[in-house]
Amino acid sequence: MEREKMNKKVLILSSSPRRGGNSDTLCDKFAQGAADSGNHAEKIFLRDKKINYCTGCGLCNNNNYSSCSQNDDMAEILDKMIEADVIVMATPVYFYAMCGQMKTLIDRCCAKYTKIKNKDFYFILTAADGNKVSLIRTVEEFRGFLACLSGANEKDIIYGTGVWQKDDVNSTDLPQKAYELGKNV
Repeated sequence: MEREKMNKKVLILSSSPRRGGNSDTLCDKFAQGAADSGNHAEKIFLRDKKINYCTGCGLCNNNNYSSCSQNDDMAEILDKMIEADVIVMATPVYFYAMCGQMKTLIDRCCAKYTKIKNKDFYFILTAADGNKVSLIRTVEEFRGFLACLSGANEKDIIYGTGVWQKDDVNSTDLPQKAYELGKNV
């Protein structure tokens, strides 16, 4: 059976500092849609993980991008990214950029980024600002990461604008959109 028709491994990386916050809620809906269509969906709530900042030591480069000098949860996350067919990267947007938790994760991909190949990517962004144009900078940050990956395919983006307080997203059509995107990975 072709890879596209097989059940897919969907990895959802939620960088919200608030469990059940707006971007995290959309992650849950995406996961539900993916699971309801027979895919294996796993959400990693980054706040629950220990991910240190990259120290720039160069060990990963000296070891042909096979290991990192740090002993934290990033090695496990990287292995899951390598194994996934679909990766969802979700962030609240603070001061017109992705949150620090997501940026730290991206920086730490250095150890094995050459092994994150042929993945479909979805982005979920939420912000208090009601203007979609204000989120373009964050999308470009994600695209910069994808430009470093072989065979990365940007599939879709959820622009969650005008959602600031926890649960604001539930009064929009965005949870249904996230569910449908997950269902159709």
